[in-house]
Parts: sequence; C-alpha cells; structure tokens
Amino acid sequence: MGLDQLNLFNGAAKKLGLTRPLAIFDIESTGVDFVKDRIVEISIIKVNPDGTETVRTQRINPEMPIPYEASKIHGIYDEDVVTEPTFKEFAPELLELLEPCDLAGFNSNKFDVPLLLEEFIRVGYNYSIDDRNLIDIFKIYLHYEKRTLEAAYQFYCNKTLENAHSAEADTRATYEVLLGQLQKYSDLKSDDMNALHQLSNEERIIDSGRRLIYLDGQACFNFGKYKGRTIADVLKTDAGYYSWMMQGDFALHTKQKLKEIKQQLQKEGILK
Repeated sequence: MGLDQLNLFNGAAKKLGLTRPLAIFDIESTGVDFVKDRIVEISIIKVNPDGTETVRTQRINPEMPIPYEASKIHGIYDEDVVTEPTFKEFAPELLELLEPCDLAGFNSNKFDVPLLLEEFIRVGYNYSIDDRNLIDIFKIYLHYEKRTLEAAYQFYCNKTLENAHSAEADTRATYEVLLGQLQKYSDLKSDDMNALHQLSNEERIIDSGRRLIYLDGQACFNFGKYKGRTIADVLKTDAGYYSWMMQGDFALHTKQKLKEIKQQLQKEGILK
C-alpha cells in the first residue's frame, strides 16, 4: 500500500466514530466445523478510537493433524505449527488484546466468532460477546452487493486481493472493505458501531451454535421440536430437555449460555 493510500485509510479510520477499540480478525483452521476443529492461525488488526492500529498475527499449534484439504487452502501444514504455542498458551495474550473490543470480520458471525468462543471455553477462559458489537462485513456486503471477499476487495478498493486465504492478507482486505463500504454508502453510518452490529445480525442470536435466540425479548429455542418456544416454558414442562442438551453434541458455548439462562430463571424464581 502506497503512502497516500495508507494516509487515506488512516484518515477514514479516525472517522469510524469508535467509542472503544474495534478488532478486525480472521482465522485459519483445521476445518469448517467450529465445534470440532481448531485454530491454526489468527490475525487481528485492533483499531483504536484515535485511528491508531495494532496488528498481531499468530500461528497456533492445534494439537491435532491439519487435514491436507485444509492445508491446500491456507498453506499451513503440520510442520509449520509444531513449535508454535497452543491456544491455551496463547489465550491470556489474546484475551488482553481483545479487551474491550467490538469484533469485526468477514462471515465472522457464522464461523470465526463461534470457533473463537469454543477455543476459549475449551481451555477454561471466560470470553463473553454479550455486550460486544459483532460487525460482519460479509452480511453488510450481501445486503448491498452479494459477492465474495475477493470480489468485495475489487469492488470497494479497486484492487486484486493477493495471497487470499492468508489470515493477515484476508484481515487487511476485510478492514479496507469495511472502510470502503462506509465511504460508498451514505446511509451506512460511520460513527455508529451499534448500527453496523444491527445490520450484521438479523436476529438476536444468544449462542455461537445459533440454537438459542431472543424472540420478543424472551430467550427461546431456535431448533428442533421446541423451536420458537421460550426456554422457561420448555424447562418447566420438560426438565429432561436441559440434561439432554448438556450431554449432547452441542457447542460448548451453547451449553454455557443455556446453563446461564437456567440459573437466571432459577434466581428469578421462575424455575426451581
């Protein structure tokens, strides 16, 4: 990136109207199942309210073989991560870097955020997204253009994305696309992260597995035979459903949020 262009984006970043830092991030992994797969690389651009940036890219030892099909996509093989820290070892530094940030990524609400939550829970760290804005650049993009990251980069930045599926290259491209979107669409407010959060999240999903959802302000199930029914009502009439979910093959974050909701209902006297 040339100096003039860098200054342009730095100037635009200062106009984001951030009240707290925004962490734009991308993850490369062993696969596409956020319950079972692991992170092999994460890259973060932390944009501060004053427009300054901190960039951090870290490869992770996933403690499992990286399937060849995944390695062909992101170019990271077992031998590349054998001496890298595990997620448990890197977690304290990552937590510090992500506090108190809102999160942004490309299709991040469907994969990157859920995988990140699973990794933190798996190693015993509490990382909550309850009070964070989640800005999904892909959702905003689909709202206006319906394309891929490479096409978005070409459309908004008039450049060809080099080294696609490299975490840092994808993260940088995602950041530039966000700034390009804010410049292009006059109705997209650049000084309101909450508005971007609302556009990125068409539903108020409670958990990473999208099994729990808020409907009319009440926590409800979002799947199966009880879809659309409140959790309070279901647990009153079918107490065994809670045990079935807690013992089942659901995301750790889903179980954590269900447990929190049950405890809150008990605290309020709604459940015994």
